[in-house]
Order: sequence, then structure tokens, then C-alpha cells
Amino acid sequence: MIARLMCFGMALVAFPVLAQTPVKFSIDWSFQGYHGGFVQAADLGFYQKQGLAVTMERGFGVTDTIAKVASGTYDIGFADINALVEFNALHPDNRVIGVFQIYDRTMAAIMALRKSGIRAPSDLVGRSIAGAQADVARLLFPAFAKANNIDPAKVRWNIYAPNLRDSMVVQGRDDAVSGYTITSIFNLVGAGVPQDQIVTLSYADLGVDVYGSSLLVRQGWAGEHADTIRKFIVATMQGLNSAITDRPSAIADVVKRDRLLDPAVERARQDMVIDTAFVTPFIKAHGWGTLDPARVQATIDLNAAAYGLATPPTQAELVSTDYLPDVSSRRLP
Repeated sequence: MIARLMCFGMALVAFPVLAQTPVKFSIDWSFQGYHGGFVQAADLGFYQKQGLAVTMERGFGVTDTIAKVASGTYDIGFADINALVEFNALHPDNRVIGVFQIYDRTMAAIMALRKSGIRAPSDLVGRSIAGAQADVARLLFPAFAKANNIDPAKVRWNIYAPNLRDSMVVQGRDDAVSGYTITSIFNLVGAGVPQDQIVTLSYADLGVDVYGSSLLVRQGWAGEHADTIRKFIVATMQGLNSAITDRPSAIADVVKRDRLLDPAVERARQDMVIDTAFVTPFIKAHGWGTLDPARVQATIDLNAAAYGLATPPTQAELVSTDYLPDVSSRRLP
């Protein structure tokens, strides 16, 4: 094979040229620090070494990414598996399945400014929360309320465009905001709020132990492209491991995708995801992508209740571990 040399910054990477299978891949949002593993897999040649020509593009929210994978616009997506429960219940003839669970725990939370006096779930009673229509944290709030013995009817919700909800808290229009910690915390910090003045009520820590974001594919497409999925997962794991072991390089590669990003903010965002959702005790013990059937079922049940689904998907209709490599090659660095 002819060796191709590519230069990324100061690094020189050599890898063989193989017949390339095109793959269209959509992440969940604009490029940010927590996408470092995907960017490293591309920029260090891990996808190409697997014979994949990956076109990676930004997303516009988890429901949008799921819809684009379901339509065939993209082959593989990265999005929150909680939103997939409703989608598969409503589209039983065109299901999208999770094939590599990357977030071992959800990043959903309620966040408030310390000056609000909110310290615990019970403090939300009688207060207002800024949310977005398709926000996983808002939709799962009844489960969060039940787990913490509060009446969800005694909490007021105001719905905004996703890019506006955090500013409502800064402006004092709402007492708290629902969303992902890796989004809202850094939006609040960017608006001038010191991070130590932000109170976080994490769903995963407070009784709603569901899974988070996963690699997704259309079930019908998966049957004909199993080898492509396996190769994509192997290369993605290599990228994730690289992002964990060399975090500054991962951020440097992400910033190349968007020069307006603040490297310090993205490094903090990356660290938050790695330290809370990637490198969990369960994944350290069992390897990347390993699923706990009881937690998969809890993810289905809590979302089915939240969305009012009469016929939610089964575990086999939501996730598959058939495309993962042997557990011996799924160890974290």
C-alpha cells in the first residue's frame, strides 16, 4: 500500500490508502469540546485507516439528527437516546437504533443561580423554569419530580427557543433552566456568571439514572452495512481514547473546526463530559459501549411515562451491541 502523509498542526500522521467507503455522519450540535473524540478520529486518520471516508457535519439538535438519520440523509448520527424512545414508538416501521452508547449517564439537569436560594429539588416548588420544547430535561421532569417527592404541577414552565433559555435566568425572568450541563453551565459562565455561583441539580445524581447520547443508525440501513458500522465504532473508540489521554490536542483539533471557540471553555466542557459521562466506574469495569439491561429498561420506562407512550420500543428495538468489537478491545486508556 502507498503511505499517505497528512499534517495536522505539527503532527505528521501516516496511514495506508484503502478503498474508501463513504459515510455521512451528523453530530448533535455545533462543534464543541465534547466532540473531541470524533474530531480526533477524523484528524488522526482513524476513520481512514478503517477504510471509511467520513463526512462529519454539525447538527441542529438531537431530534433533528435523529430525523436525518431516519430519512437516510445521514448514515450515522450522534444524539441523546432518550429522544429516540419516542421516535421509535411513533415510527415502528423506520426505527433508529443505538449501536454504541457513549454517554454512560445523562447530562440532563436543572441549573439555577445560587442567589435564587435553590439548593435542592424541593426548592423548585413555586418557582419557574426556562425550558425548550424538545428539551430532554424538561420532558423527563415528571420522573425527576417523582424521584424527589415533589409535585410537578407546582413548578411553572416557560418555553423558549433553545438558544434563549439560559439568558432568561441571567435576566431574572426565570428561577432556573433545564438542559444539559455541558450547554447551560457554559452559557451562563459566558454571560458573566461565576461557575461557583451556579447550582446544578443533576438528574443522574438525583434519581433519574438514564443513559445519554449514543451513535445511532437506521435499523434498515444497519442490516446491509454491518461492517461499516463496526469499523466506524472501532475508529470512534480510538478517537475517544485519544481525546481522553491527550485532551489539549483534542481541543486544538475541535477549535480548528470553529475558530470562534474559546479553547479554555471547550477544554472545561470536554473535561466535564469525560469525567462524568465517559469514564464512569461501570465503563471502567466493563469497557466502552457496555449496557446494563436494567438501566436500558429504566431509560425506556421513564421516557414512555414522560411522553405518554402506550407502546414504547423494546430494548431490542432501541439498542444493539451486535456491532461492538470484543470487550478486550473496548477498554478505556
